[in-house]
Amino acid sequence: MKRLRVLLFETINDPYYNLAFEEAFFLVRARRAVEDETLRIWRNRNAVVLGFFRSVEEDVALDETRRYNTAIVRRFTGGGTVYHDLGNLNYAVTYSGEKVFHPIDTAYSFLIKGVINALKYLGLIPRIENTNDIVVYNRKVSGIAASYRWNTLFLHGSLLVSSNIERLYKLLKIPRKVPKGISSVKYKVTTLSKVLGGRIGFKEVIEYIIRAYEELYRAEAYIDIPSSLEIRVADFLYKNKYLDEKWNLEKTHTYGFTRLYRKVAEIIEESL
Repeated sequence: MKRLRVLLFETINDPYYNLAFEEAFFLVRARRAVEDETLRIWRNRNAVVLGFFRSVEEDVALDETRRYNTAIVRRFTGGGTVYHDLGNLNYAVTYSGEKVFHPIDTAYSFLIKGVINALKYLGLIPRIENTNDIVVYNRKVSGIAASYRWNTLFLHGSLLVSSNIERLYKLLKIPRKVPKGISSVKYKVTTLSKVLGGRIGFKEVIEYIIRAYEELYRAEAYIDIPSSLEIRVADFLYKNKYLDEKWNLEKTHTYGFTRLYRKVAEIIEESL
């Protein structure tokens, strides 16, 4: 039987390292330096996380981030800008099966089913809007983003379990006019605790996410710890990318990382 590796590794007080590790474990798996597909579940204490192409000026209320001492960090995938606190649960999963022949379809029609099914186990009726928003009771509870590299697909997202929604709306700038072709539900969020009347705990949500991906992958899950190689790659990305204000605060289409990724590949290849 296939196996699904589960990581519950997090650095809740250092969102920069959390995001560096998020990219690192994907790259290590993509180079087949880890044998099994990996599901990671983790949290940040207090951070605004931007999608690859997003603008700090357009998306973030900088005065409020200073007021609440909120970190600003950019992730390596696309999608919108989100707020993380300890009431928010982040999940990420790798996949290198046959369906990767169509990576975009695989991400948003297949891999997303793990989270959808986990919410169904909670008694909810979720649906997908705007391709990558998961909605219950006409409110968004999760946003998804994906990446594809070295014939491996990566999908991750944030799930609002009991987040401070008032703080979220203070820190993020919500467009006055919804962009054409986008459902307004993208900017209307709620938490699982609210829709379930407070009858929810993180342990239960985590167990359902693991169960859902076990069934989706037809694999047996096991809890693991990061490999020394994953930590080494994460350390490198942390020091050379995620602590760089240029990466976090500037629009990234002008910011190249050819040499950096060449070095990451070398680090991984040396271990094989």
